Amino acid sequence: MASKAGIALYNRFPALQVREYRLFFIAQFTSLIGTWMQQTAIGWLIYDITKSAFYVGAATMALSLPLLFFTLIGGILADRLSKRNIMITTQALSILPALLLAMLITFNAVHVWYIIIIAAMLGTINAIDVPARQSFFVEVVGKVSLLNAVALNSMSFHSARIIGPLVAGIIIEKLGMSGCFYINAISFVPVILVLSVIKPAGAKVKQKSVVADLQEGFRYILGNGRMPYLFLTIALFSLLVIPFNSFLQVFADRVYHAGVRGYSVLMSFLGLGSLLGGTFVALRGDVERKTTLMSVTGILYPLSLFMLCFTKSFNLACLILAVGGFNLICFLATTNTHMQLASSDEFRGRVMSVYAFLFLGMTPFGAAMIGTLADVAGITTAVAIFPIITLVCFIFLRNKWADKRQTSPGGP
Repeated sequence: MASKAGIALYNRFPALQVREYRLFFIAQFTSLIGTWMQQTAIGWLIYDITKSAFYVGAATMALSLPLLFFTLIGGILADRLSKRNIMITTQALSILPALLLAMLITFNAVHVWYIIIIAAMLGTINAIDVPARQSFFVEVVGKVSLLNAVALNSMSFHSARIIGPLVAGIIIEKLGMSGCFYINAISFVPVILVLSVIKPAGAKVKQKSVVADLQEGFRYILGNGRMPYLFLTIALFSLLVIPFNSFLQVFADRVYHAGVRGYSVLMSFLGLGSLLGGTFVALRGDVERKTTLMSVTGILYPLSLFMLCFTKSFNLACLILAVGGFNLICFLATTNTHMQLASSDEFRGRVMSVYAFLFLGMTPFGAAMIGTLADVAGITTAVAIFPIITLVCFIFLRNKWADKRQTSPGGP
């Protein structure tokens, strides 16, 4: 009976039945645990050194700002070259920032501006990696299993988001922060090994200039029905509410007085909700009435952040974060899949680069706004203002991308 149940559950995840994706899924999960350990350690290290929300925001900006300059280039590369080869290169380069941070701590040479510079280095690598990674799944599993692969990727990401911070909290207390960075450096090796055995899709040589490629990509997006309004919605979330995630250490210290262990617990509950959201979307398969799911979850996420600002209970805060994480991932996974399915193979890399450009590229400005306001008016005031603005703008944009008179292939 247990075996039949296991087979039935396995069949609910068709992407995992593709051997190459299954190997990548396992290797990536291992690497993501290391990534979240590093993310937790960086956040706490900067706050521990400076006790300033401004510098926390500055580090987030340094990590995300390169996406504004290089993500669109990454999309062009993803449409021209083998996505697998691009990812092997970026994974290998990602080892360097982790090792540099570990060595700075080991040799007692840590300075906040060194961390910010290394964060900018890592952000530049990510700017090239993200478009290739986002558009890589459809080449491995095909369009039929794409939503399942995207949801599984969210599950992997947010499972690691639960485990990584908890492990980081223990390692920081027992072994020091350098251990988190050394472990993360090693964690990229399995991904590189798996990618090296996946059959590449083959390079796609184009004769057009970079500028011509960018213009062609923007014309394609602007002429694709509801897609521009969905992109504006992603930009809205990225600017006003998603940057909140970078300030959980400030909440842990100033609001709940819970220290680094409390910070890791808050991060893990946010990850738990996100994991459940990814699991929900994966098990639902090709979600019918995508517009309804996107509308409900797009409203509930900013509402959960607004509620968080008015609770003094640490346990209730954990529950609210889990609810928020669930709704955010349901919204993002469904939107991401729509973008890919609505894109032709020729333009998918550029479409996903614009998605990453807005999703990640707006975050530094939001983080800077929240960090600056938090040092002046307090973290709860800073976070409470933006969800209200988001809700008003979301309702307007939702009426545009949910309008059935707007047409786009594979629309939600």
